[in-house]
Amino acid sequence: MIKEKAIETLKIEADAIERLIPRIDDEFEAAVKYILTCKARVIVTGMGKSGHIGRKIAATLASTGTPSFFLHPAEAFHGDLGMVTEDDIVIAISNSGESSEVVKILPIIRRIGAGIIAMSGNRDSQLGKFCDYFIDTGVEREACPLGLAPTASTTATLAMGDAIAIALMSVRNFTSEDFALFHPGGALGRRLLLTVRNVMHTGEDNPIVKADATARDALFIMTDKGLGAASVVDADGKFIGLVTDGIIRRALAKDNNFLDMPVKNIMFETPMVIAPERMAAEALHEMEKHKPRPITVLPVIDKDNNPVGIVHLTDLLRQGVV
Repeated sequence: MIKEKAIETLKIEADAIERLIPRIDDEFEAAVKYILTCKARVIVTGMGKSGHIGRKIAATLASTGTPSFFLHPAEAFHGDLGMVTEDDIVIAISNSGESSEVVKILPIIRRIGAGIIAMSGNRDSQLGKFCDYFIDTGVEREACPLGLAPTASTTATLAMGDAIAIALMSVRNFTSEDFALFHPGGALGRRLLLTVRNVMHTGEDNPIVKADATARDALFIMTDKGLGAASVVDADGKFIGLVTDGIIRRALAKDNNFLDMPVKNIMFETPMVIAPERMAAEALHEMEKHKPRPITVLPVIDKDNNPVGIVHLTDLLRQGVV
């Protein structure tokens, strides 16, 4: 019984979404083009379960390049209509098209001068007659066996809202970089917005040693900075190599007399480096692709060959760069 009812619910809701496809018609296209002309915000409103769906639609629109917010129709009737301007477009959601709280604010929205797009299952309703554009989200039946709880109808409305949002972002050529700007706290934002400059150690925290300094001096500098490596520079301060704790350990295993030798004699002359304007995700990729095992530090070198910083693998992982 449990499995059968669950499967039946999904089939009914899947069918409701599939039946929306023929409704992506000329009026749907006109409604999307109308939103593209909006000079201000798209305001989504709806009562009850339609309101919950409306909040999600507004959030999706806002995160994909269409400034939008949700307006509760009951609160709107008690002052929040002041947030609506003549340059806005209101998407009103009501399966029946007769939700009293929604219907009551329609004349005022019209008087303000904002446009109205209806998402409803009843074109002959008050909402259907009052709107500028009608998007049909009606369903043949709800998944609820009593036919009372909004189920298939809310699923269909949510899907149609996604269709509107994706159509809009496609026409606007909305990119993943644009998306990241609106999601700076998410993994995508970190991957697309963080540059090497944002995560590198610089200034006093950037370990640098001169080529004629001793290996002992380099060891002290690396120990002080705690990054396990130091950039080596010539007399003009230009980058010429990298010394790491691994190099020091291997040399110590052979002979500790090397500690008084110039660091240029033991440095790695052709290390992997990266520019400060490169993405942090690129730095991580470069580190991880190194064989036989990932490297842990990358000197950050500017266009004039100055060692402006150093980035450590743990810094990238701590920032959530993936």
